[in-house]
Amino acid sequence: MSLMRSAAVVGGMTIISRILGFIRDVLIASVLGTGLVADAFFVAFRFPNLFRRLFAEGAFNSAFIPLFAKRLEGEGEQQARRFGEEVLSVLTFTLIVFTVIAEIFMPLLVYVLAPGFVDNPEKFDLAVMLTRIAFPYLLFMSLVAFLSGVLNSLGRFAAAAAAPILLNIVLISLLAFAAFASEKQAVGYLLVWGVSLAGFLQFLMLVIAARRSGMAFKLRRPRLTPGVRRLIALGIPGVIAGGITQINIMIGTIIASLQDGAVSFLYYADRIYQLPLGVIGIAIGVVLLPEIARQVRSGKDTEAEASQNRAMEFSMLLTLPAAVALVVIPEPILMVLFERGAFSSEATVATASALMAFAFGLPAFVLNKIFSPGFFAREDTKTPMHFAGMAMAVNVAASLALFPYFQHVGIAIATSLAGWINVVLLGITLYRRGHFKIDHRLKSRLAIYTLSAVSMGAALWGLDQFISPFIIESGALYEKILLLFALIVAGMVVFFGLCNITGAFKFREIRSSLRRS
Repeated sequence: MSLMRSAAVVGGMTIISRILGFIRDVLIASVLGTGLVADAFFVAFRFPNLFRRLFAEGAFNSAFIPLFAKRLEGEGEQQARRFGEEVLSVLTFTLIVFTVIAEIFMPLLVYVLAPGFVDNPEKFDLAVMLTRIAFPYLLFMSLVAFLSGVLNSLGRFAAAAAAPILLNIVLISLLAFAAFASEKQAVGYLLVWGVSLAGFLQFLMLVIAARRSGMAFKLRRPRLTPGVRRLIALGIPGVIAGGITQINIMIGTIIASLQDGAVSFLYYADRIYQLPLGVIGIAIGVVLLPEIARQVRSGKDTEAEASQNRAMEFSMLLTLPAAVALVVIPEPILMVLFERGAFSSEATVATASALMAFAFGLPAFVLNKIFSPGFFAREDTKTPMHFAGMAMAVNVAASLALFPYFQHVGIAIATSLAGWINVVLLGITLYRRGHFKIDHRLKSRLAIYTLSAVSMGAALWGLDQFISPFIIESGALYEKILLLFALIVAGMVVFFGLCNITGAFKFREIRSSLRRS
């Protein structure tokens, strides 16, 4: 299956998941708004999610897939399965111990993540209880990340990409039921129980998918075999390198807890820009790592470089217009998606400012998913870790410097700045090592994509001056959606029309990529 076709599978599933995620967040915004319970729930939801992305996805995407692919290509399925069973046993044992310790010391962990909650004992105690209930999600989702790595190494992307859909289905169902509840705290408790349930269902789904793929794993006695030791050696730096964006978001959450409502503002802004990041960046990154790992193992360095060029070309084709649109029209988007019930117009304005700041960093967040596999596929996780550490230091310093003046918006600016510093360092190092060079086709197309996106932004700004008053005055939700849809479609016509006229983009190229096997 071609790179673009595989990315389309992952991206398609991600689109479905993100659409359902938006429905989920619209319901959360309507039911919980941005108050005490909302802040506590978002901390409870983000906490296990953060550890999942750091200890599971970061480590496995960077370390497990190249090691598993090496055994699969060089030693066959039986040895690959044995290695997987060794990793699964150690991972399961470690997760159980970590979960028990976290449940015991949860007040301390919540204090570290949200120190601003201490001034409000009710909010702090609620955050502790909700996080304790939601934390088993980490256990199940870390095992899901392991199984996803196995399936992705086998070239099977659909099941792993579809798993997050279950989380949104469970939470939407619970929110539909909770819409009749008058007590917000009861809704908060209901949702965190749903988070843990959804984690178990996703795990069960991928166990079945792995069995059907011929990878039925058995639990062994946990042992630090040479293969597991190698995974740990690569995985620890990979935790930092692969999870730099999540680490920066965690730092932002800690500082944002000092401002009432800021955690919620950043969460809703994060949910918007995560749509293009998930559909484009993460989808490309998930497919690109096993692709480059196989090419590097086979000595096909030229093909690996070509894969990164085409991945960068395709991702920027979609990312640049998305970033410009989020900078130019954040308020209409937030107004239509969230502004109802407990989510006020003031919350829309506050969230829009953060969304604009995040949007400036969106291309960097996506490029990180393109450049990182160039290191991970060669079993180098230390270099990205060092760069991630530098970016993290910049993020902390900039957040602390900007927060007193710009509050939560300063945190979003710092996150974007850190993202750009990280990706520039990654790109320069790959170039100096001879592992990546932008070819002529990519250079010319990036220039045209940029000019087309800027032109689209100017057109969107002009149309927004005309359409936004109608969105504000419209009483019916379907009318607001249609107006926003018209605005977005107009922007797409301008951007892709200019790209097509200049020859930088042809729809037949996408069709041929999707058909190629």
